[in-house]
Amino acid sequence: MNTHTLFVITILCLTVAFCEWLSRKPFFRPIGTALLVILLTAFVANIGLIPTGSQSEPAYDAIFSYVAPLSIFFLMLSVNLKSIRRAGPVMIGLFLLGGFGTVVGVLVAMKGLDAASHLGESHFAIAGMLTGTYIGGSINFNALAIQYNVAREGVLFAAVTAADNIITALWMIVTLALPAIMGKKKNVPLENLGEEAVPNNSFDETETIHPLDISLLMALAFGAFTCANVINEAFPVISPIMVLTTLALILAQVPAIGRLRGSRVLGLFMIYLFLSVIGAYCDLAALWQNGTLALWLLGIIGLIVGIHALVLFGFARLFRQDWDAVAVASQANIGGSSSALALARSLGRPDLQLPAILVGTLGNGIGTYAGLLLAEWLR
Repeated sequence: MNTHTLFVITILCLTVAFCEWLSRKPFFRPIGTALLVILLTAFVANIGLIPTGSQSEPAYDAIFSYVAPLSIFFLMLSVNLKSIRRAGPVMIGLFLLGGFGTVVGVLVAMKGLDAASHLGESHFAIAGMLTGTYIGGSINFNALAIQYNVAREGVLFAAVTAADNIITALWMIVTLALPAIMGKKKNVPLENLGEEAVPNNSFDETETIHPLDISLLMALAFGAFTCANVINEAFPVISPIMVLTTLALILAQVPAIGRLRGSRVLGLFMIYLFLSVIGAYCDLAALWQNGTLALWLLGIIGLIVGIHALVLFGFARLFRQDWDAVAVASQANIGGSSSALALARSLGRPDLQLPAILVGTLGNGIGTYAGLLLAEWLR
């Protein structure tokens, strides 16, 4: 590794640090660290401070090959499937119905809007990514982007990310308003879930960690990564990222591993480093020339979310469900655990806070597999 590569890594780390600081400011908070990292690194690369993706850079290759898959492994270690049953059958049922609505929406949008002609060979991969993120979250979105090498298509990835963020933000406003519009009175209340308190730091991005925890986490990650590559060499049809995801999901169910601290911090930092390379791969001139692509993606993602809403809220209307619970389940699909938790708090429903987190965790567990199946079916 030469000094130039070390300089590139230095700039990427500083970019992540600056964007994380910037995202805590009120004006930039709605944009989020992830999109800020992509945009700022794209700017830095396009002014020539670091290489763009069109140039050969060992640091970028190393991050794609090692850092990105390991980030998925670390973030998946927080998915404890045993705890999901505490969400209750009604909330789980609503969440799964919302996931079904997402799948229907992706199929209708991709076929009805002729995605193949707009996205070319990547259309099936984008369909899988959108399925994964609107059942699970960004973990699944990024896992599928890595699986199908969409991550290396900087302009396309940036456009999909931007459109996704815009629709997700708008959907938070919709789910806040819908319970009031549809009627606050609950016709068929949920089973008694209790008003279990959710710690204020449930989604805090800081942890108290110890070298012992980090050592064990790194050993697990490198061991799982080795196993994934060995299995892929023996059975090329099985992709390493899916093996790594599955191993992480299995290990996450082991109580001793679940108690290790630091996996979320490591995973988030690695994800942001990966997204910074996505930014470097983004040619701003090409992105400007493809402005119609971003607008078209807004339309297709809006249609997906609209069909999801039609299926879920139509069922709720037919069977007279609790509108607050339906809104939280929908937000867990579209926005993930953290935004579903924020919605439950905004609606004044402490009894829905824990279920919001748990069904969001369920989405993280199944989103990648659902996205992979749909992408391969469309391929």
